[in-house]
Amino acid sequence: MCFGRCARCVGYKLLILALLSIVANILLYFPNGETRFASEHHLGKYVECLHGILGGGFLVLIPAAVFIGLHNHDCCGCFGHEGCGKSCAMLSSVLAAFVGILGSGYCVIISALGLSHGPYCFTHLERNWIYPFTESSGGYLFEYNKWSQCQEPQNIVQWNITLFSVLLVLGGIEFILCFIQIINGILGGLCGLCCSHEEV
Repeated sequence: MCFGRCARCVGYKLLILALLSIVANILLYFPNGETRFASEHHLGKYVECLHGILGGGFLVLIPAAVFIGLHNHDCCGCFGHEGCGKSCAMLSSVLAAFVGILGSGYCVIISALGLSHGPYCFTHLERNWIYPFTESSGGYLFEYNKWSQCQEPQNIVQWNITLFSVLLVLGGIEFILCFIQIINGILGGLCGLCCSHEEV
């Protein structure tokens, strides 16, 4: 098994997932494609946590770049022994994977809290901007008849549920991939990066 090839495969997958997380988080800022709610500060507190941009995005792009470039990284050769240097590089990739674990974990936690807390919206009952579903502890997700309480932004409940769910799934997959790379990096560091005949 080529540990370096596995790391590059994980890296490319993380790159795609991180970009998708950034896009999903940006969409959260513009319900229905409208910018006025962001400019008027009528966004939920979990929308503004940058969990998809910073957590599932940039903090996952770091290990993605490390894993993709791992094949050309020989860690100075470790006393002139190239195989040892590549094993050293594989072990160093474990640190990058931990950065990805932190970022994706942050994305998962904030997304789960955002889903549980519900959207920030203008309701016809209170005639004010509130969190109408806070007390339901996520129960509102299955009470479709209550979603109409939110008048503005239109369809904000569906918008939030969809994007927070997407970010939750993306963050979860990123977390699993980074965990896989931790195991791969340790094994690759101990066993060597690749079979010698593949490097010739």
